[in-house]
Amino acid sequence: MSSIIQQPKGSYLIRGGAVITVDRAIGTLPKADVLVRDGRIEKIADGIEAEGMEVIDAADMIVMPGLIDTHYHMWSTLGRNFVSDGGYEYFQAKWATAALYDADDFYRSVRLGLAELANSGVTTVHNWSHNNRSPAHVDAELKAHQGSGLRARYAMGHIDKMPVDQVNRYEDLPRVREEWFADPSRLQGLVHLGVNLRGAIQSNVEVFYQEMETMLKLGLPVAIHASQAEPNSDDAADYERRGFLGPNFLFCHYITATDSDREAMARTGTPLSFATLSELRLGETGDARRALLKMREAGISVSLSSDASSLVPPNMLESMRVTWNMGVPWQGTDTAHLAPIGLSEIIEMATINGAKALGLGSVTGSLTPGKQADIILIRANDLNTAPMANIETTVVMGATAANVDTVMVDGRILKRAGKLVDCDVAEVVGQAKRSAMRIRTAAGGILAPQCAGCAGNAVFHATAC
Repeated sequence: MSSIIQQPKGSYLIRGGAVITVDRAIGTLPKADVLVRDGRIEKIADGIEAEGMEVIDAADMIVMPGLIDTHYHMWSTLGRNFVSDGGYEYFQAKWATAALYDADDFYRSVRLGLAELANSGVTTVHNWSHNNRSPAHVDAELKAHQGSGLRARYAMGHIDKMPVDQVNRYEDLPRVREEWFADPSRLQGLVHLGVNLRGAIQSNVEVFYQEMETMLKLGLPVAIHASQAEPNSDDAADYERRGFLGPNFLFCHYITATDSDREAMARTGTPLSFATLSELRLGETGDARRALLKMREAGISVSLSSDASSLVPPNMLESMRVTWNMGVPWQGTDTAHLAPIGLSEIIEMATINGAKALGLGSVTGSLTPGKQADIILIRANDLNTAPMANIETTVVMGATAANVDTVMVDGRILKRAGKLVDCDVAEVVGQAKRSAMRIRTAAGGILAPQCAGCAGNAVFHATAC
């Protein structure tokens, strides 16, 4: 994908599509044109005339903002199929392999994830890197971003299984800021820097406080995981008193949040990343449906995310569909009085809410004149999307990655006529397969004989035994 980033920002007239702007002042237009000039959205109207523009025929297509994934651990993308029956679910598979990834593996893994995201209509991702093993590993991830063409936040973190009482000093952060982010053109202005902290769920509270104070001084955006299952490790009201919360602070999961937690988030404008399918899988003591509805009732901005590919495919269209299906109140509970989540609201969660959560609300997330041209076209005349009636329904209930015809980021086309541009898919997949094989072999051997206690788990049998 390295040549994508070299393409100039284009000028296009996207003609005759059904347009979901996600801009409440403009709304959804049954038929309109979108004028893109030098990478920016210039005008949205029916019957635009523009000389010297490449015309993209959007008849029988839905034109909408690119999707935004606000929480994705991309370093482990190639480990998507490492989980197995018999006790090797996400955490066991991660713990058995995290230390075995070298820098090349990180590059190949992130490159695989970025290509898959582009293919499925995701134009912005929060790369939540929580296994920063060395400066070389960090550089490898950023090199993958450099060649991807996607918009992103790169959030530096810790080494997997870092002792809970050890403060993460982020020794490599000054170098990364200087070498990769001091000159925005190195990453084409598409990637900005953040951090992810272990928070109270993965470190001592005192350690979290110390790390958080450091980040407040540095002014970097912060993201943390909060509890998906009891006990609730976080106290958002306390974080509010300490000055931690606000639009620059992102909670993920937080299934166990109390009324007090939600009220603190709402008061401070602190957003939530809701990893729908992960919440359903890992929320062993929590009610993901209730948590989602109560966050919404409190007035918290909710965005959607995938978490890790070994739990959930980074497929925002699937996440949207499942979120809509679960976003209904339960009779006999404290959600019974609430309205179900609507289709337009789901689309906002996957677009503008994600942009705002990543500090990019003025840049992307809606088709608003003046914003950057992060645009996708979805075919509405395919077997699984036709016949189109309600436009939002077609996206949320019908569309899959196979229907994503065109993907544009910053006015650069990454996917056209259903095919990724300048991406050697066979090479990306082949490199990921080689890394995955090496890691699985080092973790116990993909062809290792099974012992009686590890039946069905030959991949990691040596680690278990």
